[in-house]
Amino acid sequence: MYNAAEVVIRSSLLGAAMLARVLSAGTSGIEAFIVECEVDVAAGLPASVVVGLPDAAVKESRERTKAALTNSRYFYPPRRITVNLAPADVKKEGPLFDLPIALGLVAATAQAEMPRLLRYAAVGELALDGTVRPVSGVLPMALAIRDEKLTGLVVPWENAPEAAVVHGIDVIPVKTLAEAVGFLSGELAIPAVEADLDSIFHGDGRYDVDFADVKGQEHAKRALTVAAAGGHNILMIGPPGTGKTMLAKRLPTVLPPLTVEESLETTKVYSVAGLMDGKPLLATRPFRSPHHTISDAGLIGGGSNPRPGEVSLSHNGVLFLDELPEFKRKTLEVLRQPLEDGHVTIARAMHTVRYPGRFMLVASMNPCPCGYYTDSRRECRCTPHQIAQYRARISGPLLDRIDIHLDVPAIPYRTLSDKAPGTSSGEMATLVHAARAAQSRRFEGRKIYSNAQMTTRDLKRHAGVDESSEALLRHAMDTLSLSARAYHKILKVARTIADLANSDNIKQEHLLEAIQYRSLDREFVI
Repeated sequence: MYNAAEVVIRSSLLGAAMLARVLSAGTSGIEAFIVECEVDVAAGLPASVVVGLPDAAVKESRERTKAALTNSRYFYPPRRITVNLAPADVKKEGPLFDLPIALGLVAATAQAEMPRLLRYAAVGELALDGTVRPVSGVLPMALAIRDEKLTGLVVPWENAPEAAVVHGIDVIPVKTLAEAVGFLSGELAIPAVEADLDSIFHGDGRYDVDFADVKGQEHAKRALTVAAAGGHNILMIGPPGTGKTMLAKRLPTVLPPLTVEESLETTKVYSVAGLMDGKPLLATRPFRSPHHTISDAGLIGGGSNPRPGEVSLSHNGVLFLDELPEFKRKTLEVLRQPLEDGHVTIARAMHTVRYPGRFMLVASMNPCPCGYYTDSRRECRCTPHQIAQYRARISGPLLDRIDIHLDVPAIPYRTLSDKAPGTSSGEMATLVHAARAAQSRRFEGRKIYSNAQMTTRDLKRHAGVDESSEALLRHAMDTLSLSARAYHKILKVARTIADLANSDNIKQEHLLEAIQYRSLDREFVI
């Protein structure tokens, strides 16, 4: 460190203008890009300006940086300071550029020689006392730094475990601005943080719930096994208190374990959203359950500076919508794109971001406004018109994307008091994993991950039925008044049921089970 007089002398020897360049990173969607932070200290009236499409948080870094430098016993030059964040045509968001700007000022005013400056990138928010605070989006930034083949990344101490899951770079944790300067100048030795992915998955890849906790509802467990095995969206219909929410919360426990690739992709979403909660990596499939009062932007993502919504936060996991008809119809309609395409595109005047959104949709609803239409223990007082209006809150195009409609009946007391254990998550998971393995072999080399994603051509190739089964399906559609859209859904679900039975061909019993999972497509009669 130099005092003010020494800085003035060194500045005069270096010339009127001094320039420093520090590497950093920013995010757009869940992807990161390299940012060059150029700091120019020139002769002139004291002033400070930040250019390069900064948002309000970036512009405010001038005051935080000034106070952090002063309180860390560095000199803040009374000159004209220009900070350029390149590329200048991409918007920069958040306070993560505080640390690189401060490092640039230290280098530009020759207060420290930092030979490592151009081999390491730096991100971090600065407190007024020079403490480095954690920021969002560190994981995708670390991946971008690795792809740029830089030596490493200087990050806030709290963010280090998250960045360390990226192998191939040195992750240097710092608690203060002085520590960052000391490391980059070579005067302070800070060991790089390392992460063991195997131990993370082994320690955190467990669930606290189990299907064995649910008394009865073996029929519902079977339907959820089918849904998990084929990646099918499912709607549960039943009176209040029948265990619909309990069943939904336990669905991730039977899905295949997250792969490293899936975990990194999902973690990037949570990292950008600032929801890591101190975890270095997500090792279990996410389960999101937003309230029915959620807005369009909260569900799908958005805002002036677009952020991921519940759809993207449930990527590679489960999105549970309890009391589906209570959601605003306009809000539900925004689900159609991610259910179809597996991603969300948010367009703004200045830029467009894309978030992943491949998830299993699990929804629940009552059979009528009062909830007791199918409950033999309680009398339903709803009129047929009220029930029809209630069910009409869910649009046909959305129902078209839900493969399984499951009736969940009330549970009698003798079942609740039964001490015998029910089907557990482990038993269901064994069946699901075997069925998913068969589908992986079937769709090898293609971007299809489950039977639910099959196209019409795939159905002709992999879900063909014999003449007797075709006659059964035709009879069921005519007599049960099934809609035309139910035809392909039944074949997809029947293909999954056949996979669970380790059968190469779809048999009549597979079709019969698939047909019973289309209750809302039947003619509505009271």
